[in-house]
Amino acid sequence: MQKKNMNEESNDWGSIGIGAMIVFIALILVAAVASAVIIQTGEKLQQNAQQSGSDTQQEISGKISIITVWVGDQGTAGAEEITMVFELAPGSEPIADTAVHWAVICDDGAGTPSVVDGDLSAATELDGATAVAQFDPGETYMIDLVVGGGAGATCAPALNEEHAMVISANGGGSTYETLYYQSTTQGDQVV
Repeated sequence: MQKKNMNEESNDWGSIGIGAMIVFIALILVAAVASAVIIQTGEKLQQNAQQSGSDTQQEISGKISIITVWVGDQGTAGAEEITMVFELAPGSEPIADTAVHWAVICDDGAGTPSVVDGDLSAATELDGATAVAQFDPGETYMIDLVVGGGAGATCAPALNEEHAMVISANGGGSTYETLYYQSTTQGDQVV
């Protein structure tokens, strides 16, 4: 009889061991699922951070910084000018002169906006003599923008008016500036 009791005890120990093994395997599976979720979340966060960084770099790497704008030649009605001095924003890559566009937006007096626009292909280095095909970081450029449109749209300088100026680079950033005309005398600053 005593032998029979001993076998029954042995069987109890074996079933306890199997139960512990099942719990151990279940814990390993839960840990594997949890670590997979953590790794996947980390990868997603890294991809989002890289995309945000890339978008920000693209936005900044193609941006124009306006240094100053003044009233240009006002001698010919319909061809009034403003003169802009600008450079590329820090960290920018070289940009083709035809890839940068400007627009001046003003009120035509009838409640609808007028828009005069173009590209910066006529820009020169600050000395005014050296024509350029692309804008390079660290260089300063100057351009006369015809804002009086004659028979078409016109945003000619007018005393005490505000005009909006937007400069955009293809695939890059945009710069917004308000032009305020306290005077329409050639050489007076408007930015």
